[in-house]
Amino acid sequence: MRILDRAGVAAPPCLASYYHGVHVWKDVRPQDKCQIRKHLEQMQGRRCAYCEGPIDTLGQHIEHFRRKRHFPQLTFGWANLYWSCNQKDSCGRYKDHGAGAYAINDLIEPSAEDPDKFFRFRSDGTISIRSGLLPLDEHRARETLRVFNLNSDWGRLRHMRKRFVSGYVSLVAGCIGFSTTELQDFFEEELSQAATLPFFTAIRHVLTEP
Repeated sequence: MRILDRAGVAAPPCLASYYHGVHVWKDVRPQDKCQIRKHLEQMQGRRCAYCEGPIDTLGQHIEHFRRKRHFPQLTFGWANLYWSCNQKDSCGRYKDHGAGAYAINDLIEPSAEDPDKFFRFRSDGTISIRSGLLPLDEHRARETLRVFNLNSDWGRLRHMRKRFVSGYVSLVAGCIGFSTTELQDFFEEELSQAATLPFFTAIRHVLTEP
């Protein structure tokens, strides 16, 4: 999970054609859903808003962070829409159909606050909760991992993250003897090239927080 800049992307114009109390989500036309996805792609790239996995291989759906059932007034709200992968064991599908009860305010929302303040991605594919958090923030971090099922000990996501970062782990190991300046310049170039890759946060943490 990474911070997403929603303020830098205009709301899809088509959303202005739909009104709570008049329309429901199934009324949204296919061409309008396509427009919504294009605007979400501008914000997220072709990566899931939650796990950062590749949309092209993991499937996709337009996700309501606050569920339509509980917040119908936000059904067509741009601030409530994300692009999620379509895997049943994580992310938006799991939040709505597998996680059980949760309080929405306990979840970290990627376009509202920076997940980096809460999580540290490890080279073995796991995610740690950062030390020093206030008790409420630590609870929210744990709930976010649980509700989106992002950190299963030996689950699919852990293996995918580990596979994607393995080359960068080797890269770090091969940089023994580099000066601090040389390392900084080298890693900045690597990060620039990797910025659009799946699981970029895990890659960035491996290179900048070894």
